[in-house]
Amino acid sequence: MGYPRSEVEAVSLRALTLDDIMEPRAYERQRDVIRNQVISLKAARRVAVGPVISLVFENRDTIRFQIHEMARAERAFSDEAVEELLGTYNPLIPQPGQLSATLLIELTTKSEMEHWLPRLVGIETAVRFEISPARAPMMSVPCRVEDAHAASLTRTEVTSAVHFILFDFAAEQADSFPEASVALVVDHPFYQERVELSEATKASLTSDLSR
Repeated sequence: MGYPRSEVEAVSLRALTLDDIMEPRAYERQRDVIRNQVISLKAARRVAVGPVISLVFENRDTIRFQIHEMARAERAFSDEAVEELLGTYNPLIPQPGQLSATLLIELTTKSEMEHWLPRLVGIETAVRFEISPARAPMMSVPCRVEDAHAASLTRTEVTSAVHFILFDFAAEQADSFPEASVALVVDHPFYQERVELSEATKASLTSDLSR
């Protein structure tokens, strides 16, 4: 990526700190290059599951980019403002043996929102991985809602179009992931969809699980 960091940092999933966030003018000079790199990175980490739901799997680089973009949009340039953004987004960085995703309900019209958002209440708890090794039983990895975001994004009558979810893998599940057939499943009363992960997506996500 376009961010300067040490060899130790490059293999670590520790939380981002102020030292990891570029000064506004330095970021502005490199923004186009960094943005293109992140777009390329996300291409293999974005998975469409059916007609209106996509998951974008986050890592340290995507979250750092998000913090830079939020600081830029909100003119949050003081240390205090950046620390607040770090507190918001650091929980979305996956730890070893974990995957982190932004769940997006992708709707473009008012009628689509009126149709889907009331029906998809609880969608943030209805996602799982199915890992099917060649010579072993299928293993299921359910999602859980990221704690810090649950209160603001979980609703009872109409769902948010954005949710942040985590998947916690046992060692056997993480070890099986690279070579197994892996599917992402949404199993909700009003939305049942399943998609097999591509090899490119599996390879990118494996890098999160194995660090």
